[in-house]
Amino acid sequence: MPERVNRNSAYLNGKSTTGTQTRVRDTSPTSGMCPICIRDCPFLCEISLSAFRGREALYPEPLQFGYSTAGALKDFGLDWSHLNIQANLFEVHGIEADSDVALFHNADVSTEVAGIPLKVPILTGAFGSTEVARLNWDGLAIGAALAGAVVTIGENVCGMDRESKIAGGKITESKELKRRVEAFRKFWDGKYGEVVVQTNVEDQRLGIDVYALSKLEVNVIERKWGQGAKAIGGEVRIRNLEKAIMLKKRGYIVIPDPEDPTVQQAFKEGVFKSFERHSRVGMPKHREFVEDIEWLRQQGAKHVILKTGAYRPSAVAYTMKMASEAKIEAITFDGAGGGTGMSPVPMMDEMSIPTVYLETMVLKCARILEKKGRHVPDLVMAGGFIAETQILKAMAMSNYGNGPLVKAVLMGRSPLTAVMKANYFSQLAEEGKLPRSFAERYGKTPDKYYIAAPKLKEEYGERFKDIPWEAVALYTYLQERVGVGLMQLLAGARKWKLNLVNRNDLMSLSERASKVTGIPLAEEVEQDQIERILD
Repeated sequence: MPERVNRNSAYLNGKSTTGTQTRVRDTSPTSGMCPICIRDCPFLCEISLSAFRGREALYPEPLQFGYSTAGALKDFGLDWSHLNIQANLFEVHGIEADSDVALFHNADVSTEVAGIPLKVPILTGAFGSTEVARLNWDGLAIGAALAGAVVTIGENVCGMDRESKIAGGKITESKELKRRVEAFRKFWDGKYGEVVVQTNVEDQRLGIDVYALSKLEVNVIERKWGQGAKAIGGEVRIRNLEKAIMLKKRGYIVIPDPEDPTVQQAFKEGVFKSFERHSRVGMPKHREFVEDIEWLRQQGAKHVILKTGAYRPSAVAYTMKMASEAKIEAITFDGAGGGTGMSPVPMMDEMSIPTVYLETMVLKCARILEKKGRHVPDLVMAGGFIAETQILKAMAMSNYGNGPLVKAVLMGRSPLTAVMKANYFSQLAEEGKLPRSFAERYGKTPDKYYIAAPKLKEEYGERFKDIPWEAVALYTYLQERVGVGLMQLLAGARKWKLNLVNRNDLMSLSERASKVTGIPLAEEVEQDQIERILD
């Protein structure tokens, strides 16, 4: 497969994530600038936007904050499309070899992560203090509960909650965190899926973990070391001066300084319309981390997991070593480069290890630990997952013979897309403004255009009226699309249990994919068997 780097460089000076574009399409492959840059150009490219707005140009369109998610534009040269799934015919695994029994909907797509059973191999999140998470929480949490998946409450929720009560520097009450936990549990069956509370440096300082465990009876705490979209602390936009001042007083980094009179005047005059709130970068230390994980268990955490980003290979190795020693139950590695909030666009495009590359490094570390007889946490991969094909490939690639090391994937942006689209279409339906082609094809009301609505009505009876349509949308996406899609793929591979898929079920479609993953090229797979069978 040919290299595609030049195609990326042509877009460096015009990105939809920042709302910029160039005057001509045939831009310089070196700089991304128009070959002839003219004075009276009416377009805003990256350079011209930066000249007017400075640091704002580093981020996805500020006006869309709270109503959008963002991801990398760059083609990283290797993704899951560079692998294909092998179809099988003569072998049957995980079910009776009977055509009346081996039906695709009998395939088992359940899994277990950190001792938590899941109906589908999906964790969702982490949805933290970004406005888009707060606005869409009921759909995200209840949808995950219905689907038997995990929902992760992300970082800084209590610190951002105006109504939080703090005494002695520690949280004593947060209505927002309580609301989020209770939303999931309202429709949780008590077995499949869980609600996870994630904690970063700021959260630990505020004692969020102790509050969640003791007051909200949360079972799972996730320590956060970073994410694939960015290698720095969490960032959000604040459109209210009083709130910006409050957050600064709570210890957050707020830029520009909301207590500066000059800044306050500029904000009131509309020179800028939002402040940036930043979190501090964590500095993990081996012994402190191991002791911290033991301390969390002593505080009552039933499950302790870790979320980290796509850092350099040596950092991946150190992370695996520390997680093994601390006997962390699961660890999520998040590949470049998408985020749910306000990640810098250049960082999403140009920094950190993309998902497929990252998984190969993580698997190498896991196998070394296995050979040494050390604890290997359940692995979860994140970074651009939206479909069942990607999930199966990620899990199959991790099975060297003793079951997949990757037990599930984490989805962030795609669940939000499902929920946001549902919310918007509910509004259009109420106003009688649904796109005509959509209404004619699927129906004019939610009870008609959600294909899973009758099933959920039957299952929940009177309680169905308390399920928001946004949650129905997420359930439909995770169960009726991704779950059923996985069943079909498993049946095509003739493996009716998810934990049976392995590396032999894959083939590489490019030299790079084969070199990086060790999966043979399509023309190399089973060549010896052809000769043996026909000899």
